[in-house]
Amino acid sequence: MPADLLMFLPAGMTWDMLAVYGFLLGVVLLFAFDVVRVDMVGMLVIVLLPLSGLVTPAEAISGLSSNAVVSIIAVMIIGHGLDKTGVMNQVAARIIRLSGKSRNRMMALVAGTVAVISGFMQNIGAAALFLPAVNRICRQLNVPVSQVLIPMGYAAVIGGCITLVGSSPLILLNDLAGSWWRANPDLVAHQPYSPFSLFFVAPMGIALVAAALAYFIFLGKWVLPKSAPVSDACNLLNHDLECTYGREVSKVFELAVPGDFFTRRLEELELRPKYHATVVCISKRSGRYRVTEPGRADVIEPFDVVGIVANEEHARDLAKELGWTLKPELNDLSGVLSVDNAGITEAIVTPRSELVGKTFHEYGFRKKLRVNPLALYRQNQLILENISEIRIQPGDAVLLHGEWEKFHLIRQKPLLAFTEHLRGEILYPENALKALGCLVLALVLALGFNIQLSIALLAGAVGMVLTRVMTLDQAYRSVDWMTVFLLAGLIPLGIAFENTGAAGFLATGLTRLLHDFLNPVTLFLLVGALTSGFTLFVSNIGATVLMIPLAMNMAVQCQADPKMAAMLVAIAASNTFVLPTHQVNALIMRPGGYRVKDYVRAGSGMTLIYMGVVMVMFWTVYGMTA
Repeated sequence: MPADLLMFLPAGMTWDMLAVYGFLLGVVLLFAFDVVRVDMVGMLVIVLLPLSGLVTPAEAISGLSSNAVVSIIAVMIIGHGLDKTGVMNQVAARIIRLSGKSRNRMMALVAGTVAVISGFMQNIGAAALFLPAVNRICRQLNVPVSQVLIPMGYAAVIGGCITLVGSSPLILLNDLAGSWWRANPDLVAHQPYSPFSLFFVAPMGIALVAAALAYFIFLGKWVLPKSAPVSDACNLLNHDLECTYGREVSKVFELAVPGDFFTRRLEELELRPKYHATVVCISKRSGRYRVTEPGRADVIEPFDVVGIVANEEHARDLAKELGWTLKPELNDLSGVLSVDNAGITEAIVTPRSELVGKTFHEYGFRKKLRVNPLALYRQNQLILENISEIRIQPGDAVLLHGEWEKFHLIRQKPLLAFTEHLRGEILYPENALKALGCLVLALVLALGFNIQLSIALLAGAVGMVLTRVMTLDQAYRSVDWMTVFLLAGLIPLGIAFENTGAAGFLATGLTRLLHDFLNPVTLFLLVGALTSGFTLFVSNIGATVLMIPLAMNMAVQCQADPKMAAMLVAIAASNTFVLPTHQVNALIMRPGGYRVKDYVRAGSGMTLIYMGVVMVMFWTVYGMTA
């Protein structure tokens, strides 16, 4: 670049710095206006940065092999293994049981749990580990996942401040602060450096987590995305099936049997011929016992809770005539009959099927296959009544209701050919201990033996395959490659921001500008704001490495405690909520269907609250002056 053009730039700024600022602005605009997919933004950065000369080709692709990206790949594999063995089902079930129907209680339980886990493992790992459970909980409680993932993600980031091993900046804190201390003995009166203990930051982390939970509980309905109304979770038929079978068997309903009901068998009630209703579940003894494939000989008793598949008109007629109570939504049976666990699908009877020439009753269809037939479609005729006594012919289409896992088991037999993609997969709870063992192995290697996090987590992921919790192909399919390339593109952008001096230029410029106004309070505000701003664009490690020496030098100049200034930098490096540039924010962007404006709306208030709590805690608990 010609030297005479430098006169148009502020003193100390270079064209490389200007180019980096341009890249940052371009990435934010691409995110904001959804010009291309977020993973394509990452790939564009990987390609264009080395072409512009701002980073080397090796630095451009370094994100693909970075500790964060490799860690997230490994955690996705471990999380899938835990989900496949039913471990995350158990976690989801406990949270659902504790939260009931309260969205705020469920959100607080999820976010609080993730925050605690994040205190002892990298925040992106804690968030990725919980993603399957959160999706399942939201589907079962009919809550938009977009209103839970941001609180969970922010809690994962903040939870890293509970211990010194919860986030990379806090892991680096003692090393960076100790190095500065030893390099400046005159400034600290030659006193030895006393390192921070593991839980020294715990009061700060706990206060921040509590503030975040309160923020989303009281202001969540205004700051979280206003999702479109959730479609009726009880509606089980897609458009194609509804066109074929109509709306006679389109929804699942829950009915409560009163205490004065006279016990009767299902065949006595004649629910199918009278109401075109199929009983698919009976909950007895306050949910302690359930019949999920009820047959004609099963009985309905007082205080039972009955799940049926019908349409709303018939369900109301049934409830009125029998004196049962029709619930407005699934409650006691939400876990069993939720669309995440069970649903309706269509299957065709194959020519070589064992069903050919037999009735469903003769074959023992419900008891053998553990699914419920709802309707039969033969030669352009829909049959809803007495289908258990009709002899099956090749080519008959059968509408079935049951658990997705049971459908996957049926697909392995030469009985039926399914016409639709089946949700879910077969769970292997017998492998749960193996999956948990692999997770424990990863955590022990990372926390107990100080093995680099990516290697420790990869050891757990490889263990999942070697112990046959999953196949290698399943491990590959469990990785969300969109998130991987988004993260991999943001990392070299942070490298360029540091290497060109763009970050340092901003820091020193603001410091000179405000030097005359610095005292311990304004210093901490300035350091917190600078660190928070840099962390939005630079890796939190880069921001920490840049800011800790600068903050400690400035602290000495205005009689503030340099150790507390260093700690402030490490804490403020987690104040990264306004943009999806943090690893956790990028991770939840696609599953939550978020846009940049969603982070700006939710993150702006969180950023201010975060800094407010940090300043109050330093003033009242930790102290600012030496």
